[in-house]
Amino acid sequence: MTVDAMTKEAKKAKKQKKNGKHLSDEDLAAADLHVGDLKAKTKKISTKAYEKELARLQVELVKMQEWIKHEKLRVVVIFEGRDAAGKGGVIKRITESLNPRLCRVVALATPSERDKTSWYFQRYVPHLPAAGEMVLFDRSWYNRAGVERVMGFCSDIEYQEFLRSCPEFERMLVRSGIILVKYWFSVSDEEQERRFQKRMNDRTRSWKLSPMDVESRSRWVDYSRAKDTMFAHTDIKQAPWYVVKADNKKLARLNCITHLLSMVEYGDLTPTPPQLPPRPKADDYVRPPMEDQNFVPDYW
Repeated sequence: MTVDAMTKEAKKAKKQKKNGKHLSDEDLAAADLHVGDLKAKTKKISTKAYEKELARLQVELVKMQEWIKHEKLRVVVIFEGRDAAGKGGVIKRITESLNPRLCRVVALATPSERDKTSWYFQRYVPHLPAAGEMVLFDRSWYNRAGVERVMGFCSDIEYQEFLRSCPEFERMLVRSGIILVKYWFSVSDEEQERRFQKRMNDRTRSWKLSPMDVESRSRWVDYSRAKDTMFAHTDIKQAPWYVVKADNKKLARLNCITHLLSMVEYGDLTPTPPQLPPRPKADDYVRPPMEDQNFVPDYW
């Protein structure tokens, strides 16, 4: 079924539902779908078009980084969402053309015993950016509202305190001048399952499937409830959540990067390429014998 046909079915079902008519299970499902969701689930993009647009966006990211450096801005971008939702892929496409000294990725491991006894936000504060830097959090302090809550790694008192203090913590960051952008990657359970199965059969990706990821498969509804509660408390005006529809990885990457670029008003500070001077002749230089050096064998 085409997008237009699916859209018509959804609109028809919504009209019938509004008029109180009896609907089948399929009609009820269609009535609960939004037109934008249908398009996001079915829209495709060719690899050629994707790569061309990604290359253009990466040039813009370099311009944005130069502006952040020049204006001494501080930018924090948070990436949260379901397991296998594609957060890592977006982060890779953002950073692969940027200066790693100015754009850092923070992906903290399991908290140590010391971390567990310190102020909850304490382990994240040292990773916040200085002037001219952008920091990307591949998961963040929102672990407490997600995996820690669902898996029982924190007490109810700790969880409730997080919901109270997190908005104030983020308002404090924004007041200090930090540009804070928060992304939630949304993926359907069918697509997540497909990606899990792909990881299981790919040795280069098997490390991505942790026991925690496997456990999350049976707790889909619990994670959904935790996410809804998190949004209700932390979707604040100073730092709102932006949801990325991530069933289509290519479109999710393009949409997220385009949106991130819109969050920083930047100008074009692309420097003029320098003129390379001619290489001087080294008449008095004698290269050491090749036999005295250890070379990697020509395997190919």
